Amino acid sequence: MQKGNIGVTTENIFPIIKKFLYSDHEIFLRELVSNAVDATQKLKTLASKGEFKGEMGDLTIKVSLGKDTITISDRGIGLTAEEIDKYINQIAFSGANDFLEKYKDDANAIIGHFGLGFYSAFMVAKKVEIITKSHQEGAQAVKWTCDGSPEFTIENVEKESRGSDIILYIDDDCKEFLEETRISSLLTKYCRFLPIPIAFGKKKEWKDGKQVETNEDNVINETYPLWTRKPVELKDEDYKKFYRELYPMADEPLFWIHLNVDYPFNLTGILYFPKVKSNIELQKNKIQLYCNQVYVTDSVEGIVPDFLTLLHGVIDSPDIPLNVSRSYLQSDSNVKKISTYISKKVSDRLQAIFKNDRKEFEEKWDDLKIFINYGMLTQEEFYEKANKFALLKDTDDKYYTYEEYQSLIKDNQTDKDGNLIYLYATHADEQYSYIDAAKNKGYNVLLMDGQLDVAMVSMLEQKFEKSRFTRVDSDVIDRLIAKEERKDASLEVGQRDILSSIFRSQLPQMKKVEFNVETQSLGETGTPIMITQSEYMRRMKEMANIQAGMSFYGEMPDMFNLVLNVDHKLVKQVLNDADNSCKAALEPIETEMTSLNKRHDELHKAQEGKKADEIPQAEKDELSDVEKKLADEKTKKEAVLGEYAGGNKVIRQLIDLALLQNNMLKGEALTNFVKRSIELI
Repeated sequence: MQKGNIGVTTENIFPIIKKFLYSDHEIFLRELVSNAVDATQKLKTLASKGEFKGEMGDLTIKVSLGKDTITISDRGIGLTAEEIDKYINQIAFSGANDFLEKYKDDANAIIGHFGLGFYSAFMVAKKVEIITKSHQEGAQAVKWTCDGSPEFTIENVEKESRGSDIILYIDDDCKEFLEETRISSLLTKYCRFLPIPIAFGKKKEWKDGKQVETNEDNVINETYPLWTRKPVELKDEDYKKFYRELYPMADEPLFWIHLNVDYPFNLTGILYFPKVKSNIELQKNKIQLYCNQVYVTDSVEGIVPDFLTLLHGVIDSPDIPLNVSRSYLQSDSNVKKISTYISKKVSDRLQAIFKNDRKEFEEKWDDLKIFINYGMLTQEEFYEKANKFALLKDTDDKYYTYEEYQSLIKDNQTDKDGNLIYLYATHADEQYSYIDAAKNKGYNVLLMDGQLDVAMVSMLEQKFEKSRFTRVDSDVIDRLIAKEERKDASLEVGQRDILSSIFRSQLPQMKKVEFNVETQSLGETGTPIMITQSEYMRRMKEMANIQAGMSFYGEMPDMFNLVLNVDHKLVKQVLNDADNSCKAALEPIETEMTSLNKRHDELHKAQEGKKADEIPQAEKDELSDVEKKLADEKTKKEAVLGEYAGGNKVIRQLIDLALLQNNMLKGEALTNFVKRSIELI
């Protein structure tokens, strides 16, 4: 028996391995099974070159559980005592003191730089044994033992077949790895596509009301996964079946791309376009990254552009640099090339579908839209390609390219300043009356109800020359696309003030909602009253929900305009009725206000151009007194009009109709509206 010392103190290497790798300690199984696969692949390579002439036999790698142990067995090339000393005892620990000092604060650098994959075993094991026999003719089998200290032993043993058995004596705090279900799930996660068969125990079958083991190995992996095969060998159903295996609960994919490139880097894989209608974050991290069929991670940021993380599927590349835990990606020139390649393949595939079968593309647009929009918003290069096939959908379910839509609306939807106005709705049903009014004007209305459409609107306004997007309910129809200078309401100032006060007094108190009342001449056949919302403020609030740094807008109240059509007979009737009902009460107030306003103007005129210290205090006091009296008289006037309005059911009915039209009438207010409607009928 040979005894030895690895060459570092107990206080150094093994506590560091455990400390640095503990958060990802389940990867020990992947590392050890991957090593077994490498050993088996090397034997196959030697055999193909005629350097190994023995019987290959069954090359299945077997993982088994004992009472306190996990064993990984292979029939690969095996190791001699000299190779154990070279590869286990020396290389990983050469210059140990130097690397421990250099990398003590960087776990990934230690692991990745020195290839300590085998030593991940000590994250879960208190003792590790290697029983191995080289493939070389006449080789002596040996056993290496280490209990996690710097001490090890090597002794000759009997072993019938070539290959290696790695036996892990599981530590007390890692007993979870002795559970069959735990090991099964880890093998499925990390090893399901390794190129050498991996068996975990025996297959089971139901017999006499219980599961019993058969004599057949339970092989957990598919050695020739779909992405390793040639596209010409595969049918659509093969791709769909593989997708169902990867994502059992997902809808059928829209289509897919089979990647296969060997220059200037190696990359294979299959990327699927899933149905993504909402909640981008839930759809991310569905691409599985493999390195020579060994699972690495499903966090592929940095390998593919951010918008492509919405894709599902598999990427396999030995040219993406990884550390030994294979959990973190390091920067490398190949990563940029791979990212660019994948992005190009995706845009080319979309372009081809659009060009060859536009009908199919349009049918899938609602599912593709969020993906394509995300790409255009986050990557300029993708926008330059995608704007040729990206679509706009109108409220009649017709689809247009950007160029086609510009041609469609340029004649009728250009305002007096030469701006092309894109009208859009976000809810076809809720905004139906506004859409209908726009259509009656001969306008086309887009439907932009997607998760990213708010951001898209802002981006397209910057991309399109002299263009503006306006939601169809952001103003009265005649002002959405201003063809001529605005016409003032055909009422005197005093009458407009009375109408505004009357309707303002009956507006409901709503949390974080403010109303501005205005009067407009909208024609006798126009709606008597309607609610609009400023495009700018609404858009800023919506952007605040998806963009950091705009929370200020998110905290502001919703600002709405209550627009009164002074040409409509019902509004005229309210004004006439108010004039008759309130005339006697308002006359003395109006007389007093006229007198006060006159004196207010005189005082202001006398003080024009003077500095504060040049104005007599008596004049300052009088001006302040006049302003206070004006405010008091205005309060009296509003009280009179408010009392009248409270007794006029038509006023509240008109307001509630406008609220109802905008889905803003709920609860008790809705119940009261229904009762009042019945009474009025």
